[in-house]
Amino acid sequence: MSAVTEGRARQLDSVLDQSQVTEAVADDLFAVVDVLGEATALRRALSDPDATAGAKTDLVERLFGARLSAPAVAVVKEAASLRWSSMGALVAGIERQAARAALKQAEAAGQLDQVADDLFHFNRIVADDDGLRETLTDARIDRTAREQLVDQLLQHRTSPVVVVLAKRALRARHLADALAEYGGLAAQLRDRSVARVVAAVPLTPEQEARLRAALVKQVGREVDLQVSIDPSVLGGLTVRIGDEVIEGTVAHRLEDARRQLA
Repeated sequence: MSAVTEGRARQLDSVLDQSQVTEAVADDLFAVVDVLGEATALRRALSDPDATAGAKTDLVERLFGARLSAPAVAVVKEAASLRWSSMGALVAGIERQAARAALKQAEAAGQLDQVADDLFHFNRIVADDDGLRETLTDARIDRTAREQLVDQLLQHRTSPVVVVLAKRALRARHLADALAEYGGLAAQLRDRSVARVVAAVPLTPEQEARLRAALVKQVGREVDLQVSIDPSVLGGLTVRIGDEVIEGTVAHRLEDARRQLA
């Protein structure tokens, strides 16, 4: 995310955070995302850099004012009033708030920690099962059928928020990245960072504690560790926090040496 796009996202965060977020808000914002996904002319009109902010917010009011919850309308109006790099960036900005609204419902219910854990574990289940991953990401399979599979896997085993977000992730270009992004948003709501760790073998509790302490010292905030096992890294760890990658694996060092000798 560029600095400009991140700034726009923070502005929308502020609008949502000042609102009373009910279950309807996430549903309404996801509905707007779906409408924009189908209506190219509307996407263009709401992201037109030559149109005034007032004209665009008036359009939002006419189209959605009587149909959506007030907090959802406020978010869409604010999004329309901002300048975005593309139509897609506008839609992504609204979708981010839809996910945040769903996560805020989990937070209000005291379930946010569990939701974050369940999103991560579902992501790992999909990553580790080639057949499941291929089925869930195959655009040739009707999305309704793929959503029904998510229901079979998750319903009655986790929060409804996890089910909703897992289904929304099916629409993303990269399922794993979408699920990871939702986990990151959950961490931000808890004023934490997410460290995605890849290790050759499982870490002991003591190793996890030392790693977490080192990362907290580096980033200056609490850190959630999401550890995946990949024997191909040979040894050491790869840690990703946001866009920053800390590479300490044997495989990476061997590749560096190979490049230097080439």
